[in-house]
Amino acid sequence: MSSIFLRIYGGLLFTLVLVAVLCGLALTIINGVRLQDFRESTARGTFRVMSLELASLSEDRWPEQLEVWENRLGVALTVVPDKDEGLGQQTARQLQAGRVLVRGGDAGQFEIFSAINDSSLLRGTLEDINEQLATGTATIVRDWLSRIPPARRLLILEDRASDLFGYQVTLQNHYPGRFSQRQRGLLEQGMSLALFNQGGRAMNIYSRLPDTGKVLVLGPISMLNPYPFKLLATIGLFILASISIAIYVLVRGLERRLSKLERTARRLARGDLDARVKLHGGDSVGQLAAAFNNMASHIQRLLSIQKEMIRGVSHELRTPVARIRFGLEMVEDAQADDERSSYIKGIDGDIEELDHLIDEILTYAKLEEGVPDIRFQRLDVDNIVLRVVEEHQRQKSSIVVEHVPCRMLEPRRKIDVEERYIHRAIQNLVSNACRYADSKVQVRFSVGHDSCRVDVEDDGPGVPEDQRERVFTAFARLDDSRTRSSGGYGLGLSIVRRIMHWHNGKAMVGVSDQLGGARFSLVWPRRQRGR
Repeated sequence: MSSIFLRIYGGLLFTLVLVAVLCGLALTIINGVRLQDFRESTARGTFRVMSLELASLSEDRWPEQLEVWENRLGVALTVVPDKDEGLGQQTARQLQAGRVLVRGGDAGQFEIFSAINDSSLLRGTLEDINEQLATGTATIVRDWLSRIPPARRLLILEDRASDLFGYQVTLQNHYPGRFSQRQRGLLEQGMSLALFNQGGRAMNIYSRLPDTGKVLVLGPISMLNPYPFKLLATIGLFILASISIAIYVLVRGLERRLSKLERTARRLARGDLDARVKLHGGDSVGQLAAAFNNMASHIQRLLSIQKEMIRGVSHELRTPVARIRFGLEMVEDAQADDERSSYIKGIDGDIEELDHLIDEILTYAKLEEGVPDIRFQRLDVDNIVLRVVEEHQRQKSSIVVEHVPCRMLEPRRKIDVEERYIHRAIQNLVSNACRYADSKVQVRFSVGHDSCRVDVEDDGPGVPEDQRERVFTAFARLDDSRTRSSGGYGLGLSIVRRIMHWHNGKAMVGVSDQLGGARFSLVWPRRQRGR
C-alpha cells in the first residue's frame, strides 16, 4: 500500500507546486493590473490639471511652465506629438476623451500620458508615487484653483472633481484639529503637507489657498496594498479547491481500479475461473492485480489438475484392483499350494504397484499445492547424479547406466538445491530412460556461469517432436514406443517438471546427439533468490 500513498503524496505535491506557481503568476498579474490602476488614479488629477493649464497657455510658454512643475513634482515632463509615440488609435481616442494612461517604461520607470489638445500630449516619466509628487500635486491644484473665480471654483469641485481626480478634493474652512503649530506655520508659508493616517494605509495632502484662507484637502489617497485580505482569501480558496479536485481525481482513479478488482473477485467467487483483472501499472494496485491474476490462474490450474488426477487415478487404480480381485478369486479356486502361492505372489505385486502409485500421486499432489517444504542447500550435484546412477546399477538391469563425470572443480559444482527433490527428479529421468532405452543411458552434470544442467540421454526410439510437451502432462502416455507395456503411471515426468518449477528452472526434452534417442534436460539457476 505504500506505493499508493506515495502516488497520492506525489500527486498532491505536484498539485501544490503547480498551484503555487499558478497563484504566484496570478498574483503577479493581478498586482500588475492593480498597480497600473493605482498609478493612473493617483496621477490622473495631477496630469489633467497640468494639461488644462498648458492648454490655456501659448506653446512658447510651455517649456518655462514644465520646468516649474518638474521642480515641484520631481518628474521629468515633456510635450510630445500624439502621433509619434506609437500609442495606437484606440489609446489616442482614450487620451482625447480625457483619460490619463500609464505605460511601463525601462529600468523600473513608467510613463504617464495626458492629452493637452488634439495634437500634443503631456508625458511624465517617474519611478514611483512619492511624497514629493503628492505635495507638488497639492501645490499645482492650489495654484490652478486660485486662478479660478470662487463661484466657478466651487462648481468645479462639486461637479468635475470626480472626473478630474481619482480621489476626493475638498475645501475646508479651518485646519484639522490634529495639526501642530509648526504644521500650520508651514501651510501659512504656502507649503503643502502630506500626512498618513489609518496605520499608513492612506494619505491626505493639505495646502492653503492664500486668497480665501481655506484649506485644500486632497484625499484620502489609499496606498496600494499588494496583499489585501480579499485577494489572499480568493487565492486561498483557489488553492483549497485545486487540492480538493486533485485529491478527488487521485482517489477516484484509485477507486475505479479497486472496483474492477472487486468485480473480478466476485466473478471468481461465483465460479467464473476465467475472470481476470485488466489492470496495469507498477503501483500497489497494479501489483495487487497481477498477484490476483496469478492466484486465479493457480486456482484454475489446481482445479484442472484435480479433475485430471481424479480421472487419472480412477483409471490407474482400476487395473491393479481388477487384477487383485481376479487373483483372490483364483486363490479361492486353487487346489494346489504352489498354484495358491503363485496367485498370492501376484496379488502382493499388485499391492506393491498400488503402493508405488499412491506414493507417486501423493508426491505429485504435494508439489502441486501452494508452496511445498523446500529448503535449499549448497551441494555438489554431481555427487547426487553419481548416487542415482549407482542405485540403478545395483538393480542389475540389462540397461547400462553410465555417469559422465563433471570436469568442474568441486567448489563450482556446489549448487543451491533441495537434495531430496533433485534426487527424485534425476531418479525419475533415469528410470524413464531405462524403460525405453535399448542398451545404454548416459547421465551428465554441467555448470555454466549462472545456471547448471543435468542431461539424461538414452539410445531408445526418442520422443516425437509433436509429443515433447505432452510427455510432462500428468497421466499422459505416448503411443507407439512409449506404451503401457513399458510400465509407469504417467506421473514421473510431471513430478520432474514441478520440481524444476520450485527450483525456478525448467525441464526439456530433445534429441540426444551422443546416443540418438531422447535427451531429457534439467536447467536451473546456480544461486536461488533469497540465499
